Amino acid sequence: MNTYQCPQWRQLFTPGYDATSCWLWSLAKTHAITHDAGYHQLISHWLRTHCCMEPYIIAANRQLSAMHPIYRLLHPHFRYTMEINARGRQSLVNAGGIIESCFWPGKYSLELSSDVYDKQWRFDREGLPADLISRGLAVEDETAEYGVRLTIPDYPFANDGLMLWDALKEWITDYVNHYYPDAEQVMLDEELQGWWSEVRNIGHGDKKNEPWWPVLKTQDDLIEVVTTIAWVASGHHAAVNFGQYGYGGYFPNRPTTSRIKMPVEEPTEEELKEFYKDPEKTMLKTFPSKKQATKLMLTLDLLSTHSPDEEYLGENAEASWVHEPVIYAAYERFKGKLQYLEGVIDERNVDVALKNRAGAGVVKYELLKPISEPGLTGMGVPNSVSI
Repeated sequence: MNTYQCPQWRQLFTPGYDATSCWLWSLAKTHAITHDAGYHQLISHWLRTHCCMEPYIIAANRQLSAMHPIYRLLHPHFRYTMEINARGRQSLVNAGGIIESCFWPGKYSLELSSDVYDKQWRFDREGLPADLISRGLAVEDETAEYGVRLTIPDYPFANDGLMLWDALKEWITDYVNHYYPDAEQVMLDEELQGWWSEVRNIGHGDKKNEPWWPVLKTQDDLIEVVTTIAWVASGHHAAVNFGQYGYGGYFPNRPTTSRIKMPVEEPTEEELKEFYKDPEKTMLKTFPSKKQATKLMLTLDLLSTHSPDEEYLGENAEASWVHEPVIYAAYERFKGKLQYLEGVIDERNVDVALKNRAGAGVVKYELLKPISEPGLTGMGVPNSVSI
């Protein structure tokens, strides 16, 4: 019979007390983490940050003059992205490259990424609050501090991220309202409308007729669009990228591919016999090979490392902003909010009531601390997708 006509094998595994159940539970977790690692790399990271930033960058350089206020606002968030993506296509996501050879989707990696883009990607869900709601991790609540209430209160990414999102949005609100004091100016700005039209109709042309696209009619429309783009380039990318070595450098903690199936999945007599006799051997056969693990460690180390010339969110104002008193004052307020966020993160990381970020053996969650030293630090939010 054609394998595609066979029913999918499935079995639920739960923690057990006997030796066999414990090994099966560990192997099941290994398979689950493997699939999560592949989804993380190809969707949360590559697709939603690297790939989907490109249409905004290309359209901005084609439609907005270098002196346009929105170009100046977004330009720091575009730094090095096209260059790093070109390098990624040469050695990471290319046929037979690191992603295909070390992650479970293998040769179907970009097909998976493209299919998820086609079926799931929506611009209106790329901002943090909407993203959390769409994933069932928050619900709208006007009484909550940031307009959403988390369904998992102790969620470090969401708690730190919402503070970062709020600071970013306040800065962009001040900026947009300074240059666009009324809605008519938004609608009559031909360069701005041309940029957004190209993003939708050419950059994301296969989704141009979707009803969820924002239309730039008011200052609030523009603020939401620009905040979303800035968030994806900064906070979102930092959260999914700079912790990769910390979590996955020791590959048994976060394997990226499973070389064999579960030992009880329609096993041969020999496979089952080997599992009962030497379950460690089955586990090692499941893990990535030595070559895959070594290649993966080097790659994750590179991706998680900040370069000495990195430019961080809220670190230095653009030269043109310094000479605009209203804009510079708004930027200084933004910078102050980010410095306050650093202190809040430090406090949260020693609060033992927050069990997902403090306690015996729990790794501190510092990925959204805005500033970092060069190197492998597990913190720091660059302005742009630059690695």
